[in-house]
Amino acid sequence: MAHLLDTLHAGSLTLHNRLIMPPMATAKSEADGGVSKAVLDYYQEKSNGGYFSLIIVEHSFISPEGKASKHQLCVANDHLVEGLRSLAEVIHSNGSKAVMQINHAGSATTQEVIGTIPVAPSPVPHPWNGNTPKELTKQEITGIVQAFQDAARRVKEAGFDGVEIHSAHGYLLNQFFSPLSNKRTDEYGGTIHNRLRLHLQVIAAVKAVVGNDFPLLLRLGSCDYKEGGITIEDSQIAAKEFEKAGITILDISGSFLGYKSPGISEQGYFSPLTEAIKKVVSIPVILTGGITEPQAAEKLLLDEKADLIGVGRAVLQDSQWAKQAIETLR
Repeated sequence: MAHLLDTLHAGSLTLHNRLIMPPMATAKSEADGGVSKAVLDYYQEKSNGGYFSLIIVEHSFISPEGKASKHQLCVANDHLVEGLRSLAEVIHSNGSKAVMQINHAGSATTQEVIGTIPVAPSPVPHPWNGNTPKELTKQEITGIVQAFQDAARRVKEAGFDGVEIHSAHGYLLNQFFSPLSNKRTDEYGGTIHNRLRLHLQVIAAVKAVVGNDFPLLLRLGSCDYKEGGITIEDSQIAAKEFEKAGITILDISGSFLGYKSPGISEQGYFSPLTEAIKKVVSIPVILTGGITEPQAAEKLLLDEKADLIGVGRAVLQDSQWAKQAIETLR
C-alpha cells in the first residue's frame, strides 16, 4: 500500500491518510469575521468525500489589532463560536478531521485594516508594506498571550479536533522569532531562547485552557533565506523546544518570504527544512510547497522528508485533486 494511504497517530489525533489540506486564506467571511455561507460552501467543496485526512482552516485573527486583512475569519469573540461550530461540522460530515489556525498579524497588517498603528516586537518596517509598527510593551505581550488562549478555547468549544498556532509567513510570532524583525533588548529579544519565549508562553497558556489531550499544532516559518535571519539551525532548536512544550505536530513553511522558497522549484520545495527538523524531533512534521502530483507526494514520504503532505494551490485550482490522487495510489 502507498505511504500516502497510511494511517497516522499523533497524540489523541488519528488521521486516516497522510494527505492534508493546509490553511489558505479565502477572504470569504462576514464583515465581522463570522463564518458566512460562502465559507461553509468552500469547505464543503474542498472536504467533500473525506479524501483529506485533515483540513486546517485558514488563519483567523485572535484580536482586532491582530487582523491581517478584510474578510478574514475571526476567533476573537464568543458570539462567533456557533458559526465556527457549523464549519467544523461541515468538515466532519465529509469524513475529515478539522483543525483551526489562529493568528496575530503583528506588523503584517495596516492601519486601514485595524484602525490603529500595527504592533510588533520592534519598530522595524515590515518588508511587505514598509510601515513602521509600534513596539509592544510587556503588558501588551501579556494581553496577546491571553488572546491566543481565549481563541484556542473557542476553537475547542466549536468542536474542532485541534488548533494550530501560526508562527510563519511574517506574522507576529514569526516576527518575534526572526532576528530581522526582533531587535528587543529585554527577555523577548537577543538569544534564540529569548526570541522563542513568547511562543512557549502561548503554548503553555493554550494547553492550560484546552488540556493536554487536545492536539496542538504549530506552523513554523523555518528560514528567512536572508543573511541575519532565521536559519534552519535556529528552527531545529525551536522544534525541539516546541516538542518539549507539548506541540503535537509541526507544520513547516517559510518566514518573511511566505510560502515561497528561493531557488528551489521542485515539488515539496520546503523538504530540506522538513528533513532537517525531522532529524531532531519525534513528532510528525507536515511538508507543503508546490506539490501537484500524488507520485511526488508519495516519494517525499518514502524518502522520509516528512510525515504528512499538504497540498494547497493544486486543490484551489481543482477540488477533485485529492480524490484523483487517492484513487491513483489505491
